[in-house]
Amino acid sequence: MATKRTVEIRMYHVGFGDAFRITVKRGTDVWRMLVDCGVHGASVGADIQQSVKEIIADLKSESADGTAHLDVVVPTHHHQDHVVGFAEDDWADVQVDEVWLPYVENPNDPDTKKLGDHAFAAAKLEALIDAQLSKPSLTAGATAKLEMAKAFAVNSGVKEKIKKAMDRLGSRNGQHFAAPLTPRFLPDANEDENTIDIGRLGIVARVLGPSRDPALLKKMDPPKKVHWLNLDEVNDVGHDDDRPLFNPTYIVDGDTVSHDLTSAKNSLTLGDLADETDGLLLAASILESATNNTSLFFVLEVGSLRFLFPGDAQHGAWEFVRNNPDASALIDSVDFYKVGHHGSHNATPKPFVLDEWATTGDAMVPWGSVKSFDDTIPKKELIDALTAAEHRVVLPGDVRPGAGTAALLEGANFSQLTFTVP
Repeated sequence: MATKRTVEIRMYHVGFGDAFRITVKRGTDVWRMLVDCGVHGASVGADIQQSVKEIIADLKSESADGTAHLDVVVPTHHHQDHVVGFAEDDWADVQVDEVWLPYVENPNDPDTKKLGDHAFAAAKLEALIDAQLSKPSLTAGATAKLEMAKAFAVNSGVKEKIKKAMDRLGSRNGQHFAAPLTPRFLPDANEDENTIDIGRLGIVARVLGPSRDPALLKKMDPPKKVHWLNLDEVNDVGHDDDRPLFNPTYIVDGDTVSHDLTSAKNSLTLGDLADETDGLLLAASILESATNNTSLFFVLEVGSLRFLFPGDAQHGAWEFVRNNPDASALIDSVDFYKVGHHGSHNATPKPFVLDEWATTGDAMVPWGSVKSFDDTIPKKELIDALTAAEHRVVLPGDVRPGAGTAALLEGANFSQLTFTVP
């Protein structure tokens, strides 16, 4: 009798960040993908250097010849909490066959040129924030806002380690894996190139985003009917009221960024915001969210099983996918969902969970404590809704039971679901 295929989804507990290893195997035929490897700079107790060593040690221990090898590496977007681990020198000895990057990392792509330089804007913002922080007699509230703004800007920027990570992923400036390679930028302008048949084990990747429409990339916070509300944010007749979910100092009114703020960011003449602490926090959060919307958004199919990886995609990115009937049919029948943006209020549309995800599957939430986010991420209402829909929800150190059929393994530094392909 032929050996059945299995699919392992291993979520490494890196802290407030993502590192997912997918292993598809049948007998001695093994294929592996790593989706992201990073951690937020403010993640409590996190040690990305140690996490990288553990990931690579696992690859070596599970290899027939002791060689660390990955068929594909997918950094979904260039935020610190998704890529900074690739700056570690340990990766220089790991054999990698392919790297898939979002098209916005290709400076020669005409659509990339329309978006402006987010990293340069982040550096400019950080300098303005530092100047504000150096002023005497700041109130505790103003200092807290500025520190949060700096965390957003740093996460969006290209500090030395993030630059080194992106250089490795792009085989630039002397940085690479065991051998240099040419990354694949996705989605391709040619739609036919976005269905990638691996040619082994029945594996097909379907790249659904990010959109190439700048207007959609700017849509970060969803309309009030689509995001997750606290119970006390619903009025007596059950309709959403107009109160925002996150701190109102960094929520943008409406679905798009205001023209004035967009113009200021794009021209990098952000000095006008420097007199207002709230303005700096708003600008930094907009920049961070806009980068989230450039996440690679894909479904990995193995036989009849489907696994959804949306990076940190927010409203505009989800809207692009959900408005495409073929793409919507794919995501509505997945067996696994990597919960976006660590379970925040604005990265998983409410209709997707309540009405559209038709199969009973598993969800994993990559999370670790960041003190300034602990009250809002992961969003309790989102986790409760996933559980109510009978999806098993796996967080580091916390499993909410559901109807998922995958075998769950809890290791010292990871949680793993193993699916058997029918």
